[in-house]
Amino acid sequence: MKVLLTGTSLLPNYGGPAYSVSRLAVALAKAGVDVGLWSADQSAIITPLLPADSNVHRIIGTATEALDRFGETDILHDNGIWLRHNHGLATAAARRGIPRIVSTRGMLEPWAFHHKGFKKTLAWRLYQRRDLKKANCHHATADSEARNVERFGLGVPIVAIPNGVDVPAARRRAQNRPRTVLFLGRVYPIKGLPMLIEAWACVRPQGWQLRIAGPDEAGHQSDLEKVIISKGLSEAVSFVGRLDGEEKESAFFSADLFVLPSYSESFGMVVAEALAHGLPVLTTTGAPWSVLRESGCGWWVDPTVAGIAEGLREATVQDSGTLAAMGERGRRVVSTSFGWQRVGEMMISAYEDMLARRPCAF
Repeated sequence: MKVLLTGTSLLPNYGGPAYSVSRLAVALAKAGVDVGLWSADQSAIITPLLPADSNVHRIIGTATEALDRFGETDILHDNGIWLRHNHGLATAAARRGIPRIVSTRGMLEPWAFHHKGFKKTLAWRLYQRRDLKKANCHHATADSEARNVERFGLGVPIVAIPNGVDVPAARRRAQNRPRTVLFLGRVYPIKGLPMLIEAWACVRPQGWQLRIAGPDEAGHQSDLEKVIISKGLSEAVSFVGRLDGEEKESAFFSADLFVLPSYSESFGMVVAEALAHGLPVLTTTGAPWSVLRESGCGWWVDPTVAGIAEGLREATVQDSGTLAAMGERGRRVVSTSFGWQRVGEMMISAYEDMLARRPCAF
């Protein structure tokens, strides 16, 4: 089976999709699939997210050239919607009769769909709805995302397969340090950081600090810094910029609690990463992580200042041993449910259903 995986970017600063698409390519290749990997920004050649010894084919050129260079393609798996290259790939696949699966990557979630709503409404009418209707299958990373895609009435089968995550070796956490809540992700409105800062100002947990790690987008950080100053939180809240590699690992292992206050997440890759590093997690019901509550490895709260504040109050009064035990339960959940080998096998099954013209239904 020959599968061409495509996306917008494969660089770490693009966030979760860059990581998940790259690691899916590796998992598929290890399972015996002939995999090509292409991105609109031409980063397939230079991405550090793909091991140097991987047998994944790194492809550059335009979207159409990528199909030409990869050769006879059984499946085109595109990640994301809205952009010019997504439309180009949809058009090229239709002309060549190549079955196409689209990972919507949360871009049809209610908050995301209405953000910059005028442009998206126009694109939806001009080409996006038509392109999605022509796909053979849609991929969602959680049942909640699948239900949101289904509401558009596109008449295309949907398969719900989670992203995978690598589980690192356990590491002893440093002692005699400030207790730390970590946010790691894009500093961007959808991530709900204004709510988090307001909630922190309400709770003001003694002996705790909040570290916000990630790239600033659209100047959002300066808006947050003004709120932090106005609330008198400059000593407790800090921005540390983008973290990759060992710096990112160190940030996870130096924290006591992870927080993702997003309005909307199709999966929330960083939640899985935090759990894999043994961190309990506080996130909102805008992310599909009810397992935090069900498995006792975190807090799943309303995406409001009040909801996040209540979660912070409960989390920050726990002793270190309790939080560590919650984090260890999270590691076990991730190891069992989100290993890349299992995710790769599930995706291959979806591909085989497409080729056999069986419905890959959610």
